[in-house]
Amino acid sequence: MLFCTQALLLSASPVTGLLERIDKGASKKFIIEKQAGPEDYFELDQRDGKVVVRGNSYVSIACGINWYLKYHANIHLSWNGMQAKLPDTLPAVPHRERHTTDLDCRYYLNYCTFSYTMAFWDWERWEREIDWMALHGINMPLSLVGADVVWYNVLKKLGYDTGEINNFVAGPAFQAWWLMNNLEGWGGPNSDNWYRQQEILQKKIVRRMREYGIEPVLPGYSGMLPSNAREKIGMDVQDPVFWGSYRRPAFLQPTDARFGEIAALYYKELNRLFGKANYYAMDPFHEGGSTDGVDLDAAGKAIMDAMKRNNPRAVWVIQAWQANPRHDMIRNLPRKDLLVLDLYSESRPQWGDMESSWKRANGYDGHDWIYCMLLNFGGNVGLHGKMQHVIDEFYKARNSPFNATLRGVGLTMEGIENNPVMYELLCELPWHDAPVDRDSWLKRYTVARYGKADDAVQKAWTLLSNSIYNCPPLSTQEGTHESIFCARPSTNAFQVSSYVGMSNYYNPQDVIDAAGLFLSAADRFLGNNNYAYDLVDIVRQAVAEKGRMVHAVMREAIQAREPELFDAASRRFLTLIMLQDELLATRSEFKVGRWIEMARNLGVIPQEKDHYEWNARTLITTWGDRAASEGLHDYAHREWSGILRDFYCNRWKIWIDQTARELRGAKHQDIDWYAVEEVWAKQTAPYQAAPEGDCIETARRVYRRAVGE
Repeated sequence: MLFCTQALLLSASPVTGLLERIDKGASKKFIIEKQAGPEDYFELDQRDGKVVVRGNSYVSIACGINWYLKYHANIHLSWNGMQAKLPDTLPAVPHRERHTTDLDCRYYLNYCTFSYTMAFWDWERWEREIDWMALHGINMPLSLVGADVVWYNVLKKLGYDTGEINNFVAGPAFQAWWLMNNLEGWGGPNSDNWYRQQEILQKKIVRRMREYGIEPVLPGYSGMLPSNAREKIGMDVQDPVFWGSYRRPAFLQPTDARFGEIAALYYKELNRLFGKANYYAMDPFHEGGSTDGVDLDAAGKAIMDAMKRNNPRAVWVIQAWQANPRHDMIRNLPRKDLLVLDLYSESRPQWGDMESSWKRANGYDGHDWIYCMLLNFGGNVGLHGKMQHVIDEFYKARNSPFNATLRGVGLTMEGIENNPVMYELLCELPWHDAPVDRDSWLKRYTVARYGKADDAVQKAWTLLSNSIYNCPPLSTQEGTHESIFCARPSTNAFQVSSYVGMSNYYNPQDVIDAAGLFLSAADRFLGNNNYAYDLVDIVRQAVAEKGRMVHAVMREAIQAREPELFDAASRRFLTLIMLQDELLATRSEFKVGRWIEMARNLGVIPQEKDHYEWNARTLITTWGDRAASEGLHDYAHREWSGILRDFYCNRWKIWIDQTARELRGAKHQDIDWYAVEEVWAKQTAPYQAAPEGDCIETARRVYRRAVGE
């Protein structure tokens, strides 16, 4: 009977399903043993010709499986490929290998990720992502899907009709900023089908997370209400304030007698739909939210009290971003009941590092915190990172007095499916028992990622790690060195989005040389999915670097009043954009058609499909209406096939044609860029999502024509 019970438990293990999704039959090649331990750990072992993976939780076990696949079987599972063909006989584990960590909180996601990457995901895509989380040791991800359903039901009970609710709830691509109290209604209205789909989807998500033992961080209640709450339901709310040109939701004073009533109503509905959580995300006053007239100490206590009445074990999770969390709001809250995400630890740490531009001498007033890497802003495409600094800053925190309250690491990027090397690095840091040496780690990573060692590949990655992945420690550049192809055209075009704060911190020739080295190994990696993905990404970066060089010639031609030189350089520039488009078409991950297809597939009727496509197109171009676009246009730009030729190249052609006329004496005319961009955002012309062409042959040809070698 005992044997049968153990067999039943094994068959019900989420790890079995994980292994079968990686490779059918893979679960028969492993022995999985879940055993209690004083801290998070996994062990690799060998018995009866099978690989044994044991750990204190299913997440630890999954992390151990990933470690084994990478460093014993040379198989790397990543966003660009979550399946692999395992050998019939797995490589033996030569001796028992144990990894432990006292950092028991491994956090994942940013509000923005749910819009910039996940807005249109279905269950199939979410299932792969939850597997990715488990394999990388993530045990507390933000989980926002279906929050709009909670609010829909709560507002119905407060007397709002469907139209009023949809004036409050944002559309599919813009819910991140609605949930951070930045805006309301933009991107809507949502259909009844949308709410039904999101409820079903979130129930599947949290069910699978809980099967793994992953703790979903659900959105808690911190005072948000529709901006008309005073008129509609008589609430004591702040006067309207704005985030850019968007009117924010109302903020209900926590000292209001009805705050507890609204919070209880919210939590009751959240519990009914998705169950109670042990972690709740709440970020009042995000990005300029007004604290005028707010008793911050009372606000913090009221928010905490409402959460604790719902679940006495719950912990409030809050982002450290700009001035938040406010010192006066958190200083008197009980320790261990608040967990602060040091959101941008690699560039603007607030945990107590006195070299930071956002330094806090006392850190978080004794509250627990998590060391996070933001890295990506807006879901932009581009190689980027502070590889050595991320390592150094992690160990700096570990060896500081603030280590006493350091609970873990977190990935808080605004967009995923990029720069896998950086996320792999951070996820591993808690599991190493000695400081990580970057060069040694990178060498092991490349062998794991591509299945074997290769001198040219290693030399390419060494170049990249010392250039584009070596952004200076004190730089506060927000994300990748943006591609000039995606910028609104001008003589002095440099960065694409308004807030990135770019600087030329590396030699672009190093990236071009690295791409050539990487490409030289292509024949040795035929059929290797990870190599093919990275090849396209690295060559893409090289072409973008060349584009910036050619734009400099265009600028010099304008300054010298040389129309023929400008014409020649402009033709070369436009050719590079089209070559880039052709290269990126060989991988679906770099195609706008994939993004649009995901959006349209969620629609049940044509009107929904068109509305979701408008959300998808608008987010990555104008972002908002005309007023909002002044600051937010191209914030979420994507260097993808399809949008390169039809949107970015079109913009450059318009500017080039006008500039050429002006160089020959025509009068200068301002271009209404928003009017140009909105045309594409409103279109529904189809784009293919499937890859086109052979990526290696295309990369060779594009590199030769772009770089001239």
